Amino acid sequence: MGFESAADAFLRYLSVNRGLSANTVRSYASDLKECFASLRSHGVDAPGDVTVDALRLWMASSSRDHARSSMARKVVSVRAFFAYAYEHGVTDSDPAAGLKTPKIPSTLPTVLSEAQAERMMDRADAGAGEGGSGSRPVPTEAAKRHGDGEKARAIGMRDAAIVELLYATGIRISELVGIDVGDVDFSARTVRVLGKGGKQRVVPFGAPAARALGQWMERGRRVVLRSATNGGDGQAVFLGSRGGRLDPRQARRVVHRAAAAAGVPDIGPHSLRHSAATHMLDGGADLREVQEMLGHSSLQTTQRYTHVSIEQLTKRYEQAFPRA
Repeated sequence: MGFESAADAFLRYLSVNRGLSANTVRSYASDLKECFASLRSHGVDAPGDVTVDALRLWMASSSRDHARSSMARKVVSVRAFFAYAYEHGVTDSDPAAGLKTPKIPSTLPTVLSEAQAERMMDRADAGAGEGGSGSRPVPTEAAKRHGDGEKARAIGMRDAAIVELLYATGIRISELVGIDVGDVDFSARTVRVLGKGGKQRVVPFGAPAARALGQWMERGRRVVLRSATNGGDGQAVFLGSRGGRLDPRQARRVVHRAAAAAGVPDIGPHSLRHSAATHMLDGGADLREVQEMLGHSSLQTTQRYTHVSIEQLTKRYEQAFPRA
């Protein structure tokens, strides 16, 4: 069996049997394609002909062009493929079993301070025209792109709902764009999301996110659907300007624009997730409650946020304590 046919079977296995997302499967495919190209350049044309020395040559050449974090992911992909190939009789041995994952320096996630997060939320809400009846929205990028009209105000409402909900829940950007209308329960102030591995969970959100989300769904979303040439996506909560389901790339741009407009450090959706978790722990939330909200399978993943909280506490101590 050649590389491509073995890889196709492996990728189907990841998608169907392990329930990995399409984005994750694409990452595996990209990593394997690069590895196979390197192996072929050294005269290796099939999985059964691969040796650990050939894989080490691939690692050595690839490491010159990629960061350690990228190489660590690539090694994990290649090890998973050859473990699958060995278990399913494609190869007589597992040449990748001895590959070591490059060590990645431990770094704390970037988070906003509570004041910066509040400023970002306030600026987004102002862009949606919140703040009382008859209030006019603060000029935003949406107004520049769509004109200072009804649709521009609708997109401003959407953007406010996105950043408010991300910060209120700590959900992933892929989870946010996958939310359907039926997943939102305003009476209980909860939203049902589909996380990694196809696992569902219900996450609560507060009053500010409820106001922003309600304004978008009751007023702004209707405007975007009405202007859609093909009728738009009637199920998706978050829509693009043409009425289809918002894709993750567009949603990431919304977060970056919101941070720039508020004058806070440039962050993406994942840093907003980090910020939400850290601020919850700072406010006294239990670690396991935060784990459940974020959808972490391991408590160890959630524990890194305690290090961020301790680091921030140390900074506050040094700033405030007279003899620090």
